[in-house]
Amino acid sequence: MEIEGKIINVLPAQGGISARTGNAWKSQEFVIETHEQYPRKCCFRVFGEDRLAAMNIQAGEELRVFFDIDAREYQGRWYNTLSAWKVERVDAAAAQAADPAAPQPMTSADAFPPAPSADPFAAAAGTDTADDLPF
Repeated sequence: MEIEGKIINVLPAQGGISARTGNAWKSQEFVIETHEQYPRKCCFRVFGEDRLAAMNIQAGEELRVFFDIDAREYQGRWYNTLSAWKVERVDAAAAQAADPAAPQPMTSADAFPPAPSADPFAAAAGTDTADDLPF
């Protein structure tokens, strides 16, 4: 699956030593917000020091995140984990242009529409009709 948006929060990295293998591990979570009419927030995890260094995710970046979803049960409750396996940088201007619901900057044409004609019947006056009624 994938989601596109802006990184709004970078949570502290976590790490430790695996009890099973004895190897060190590192993980970090990030929060991304979409650019839809009703923005959604999603927290995803990147596991592995090499992946964290390669992805180099920073707050404020526009990203497309590819992830896998997994669920696990703990004491009768279920918890979801979103594990990112790839990220792509997205141009901020392209992200705004691709989303028609995103607010667009106001131009002078929007602020000052053309003034109406002084004579609303001027266009009808030049037509050749049997009567002189404007309708």
